[in-house]
Amino acid sequence: MKDEKEKNVASAAEVARLAGVSRSAVSRTFTPGASVSEETRKRVMKAANALNYHVNHLARGLSNKKSRPVCLLGANLNAPYQAALLDALTRKLQKAGRAVMVINTSGGKDYADAALRQTLNYRASATIVLSGTPQESLVDICVNSGQHVILVNRAGQFEGADHISIDYSAIMADALYMLTQAGCKELAVVSSTIQSPSLLARENGFLQAASEAGVHCTVHRMGPTSYETGVETARQLLAARNRPDGVFCVTDLIACGFMDSARQEFDLTIPDDLCVIGFDNIEQGSWLSYQLTTFRQPLDDMTNAIVNLLEKEDGDFPRKNKLFTAPVVWRQSVRPPKIEDK
Repeated sequence: MKDEKEKNVASAAEVARLAGVSRSAVSRTFTPGASVSEETRKRVMKAANALNYHVNHLARGLSNKKSRPVCLLGANLNAPYQAALLDALTRKLQKAGRAVMVINTSGGKDYADAALRQTLNYRASATIVLSGTPQESLVDICVNSGQHVILVNRAGQFEGADHISIDYSAIMADALYMLTQAGCKELAVVSSTIQSPSLLARENGFLQAASEAGVHCTVHRMGPTSYETGVETARQLLAARNRPDGVFCVTDLIACGFMDSARQEFDLTIPDDLCVIGFDNIEQGSWLSYQLTTFRQPLDDMTNAIVNLLEKEDGDFPRKNKLFTAPVVWRQSVRPPKIEDK
């Protein structure tokens, strides 16, 4: 027996009867670009409003790829950068008329696998992987199901997918240069035990730049990508005899924790005693208590590229690898370069 909500859902046939038009006229009214007179449109819309009728786009879209939902697959969606990316992307997709389904993979593999299989049952037209942490097996499921897969910051993984990535080659060399020009002698990279492709690229890129420049640098991974990891790493590093005076944190969130511990627990002044650089340009980094120098991921450009990739037609087209740069955002956590007197 139907429940009360199902009883109150009107059908297109009921709208047609009330409006005094054909069933096909109702269909044309709710189909963008279809031919229908203004008088018929008004009658259909009036009847639809009276009956609380809404088009079932999911059922209609089973044969229309652009009408089917787009799946967003990601973990740690409450973290500042992931939340900003999710916000920017969902706004762009909705503006483009695409329905969105979000799967949070933080609940573990079994939980995420079950949720992902639901999207396959709904025949999602594409899956966008928002970060490097969802398991490779989940991405494999999407690729093998024939879905259009777009990976964000997965460093060229999976031949059958499009990639949206940051080109770290020059950026990490710039980060090293900024610290050495500020007069820093003891350098450290504060990284994460979550060895996602993007975080590894930042870590390895900075270490390679340091090696090529003949600069000694240590790397430290004491926890996941979190504020608490920054705090705990600062407690360990800054209590040592040869504590660093220049630190690159692979994310702004880690950098914020590191800076708070340095100031509150070690009474250090930033940037006089310690220079800190982050990555991502999250909102918190601009707060007056941090004023963090960082690198900005171009979310508008990246999300525009994702929406454009979704417009590609089916077929044996080559997959794209779109690279973006992350411009520096200068604030007050790094000393200005020393200028030698002439």
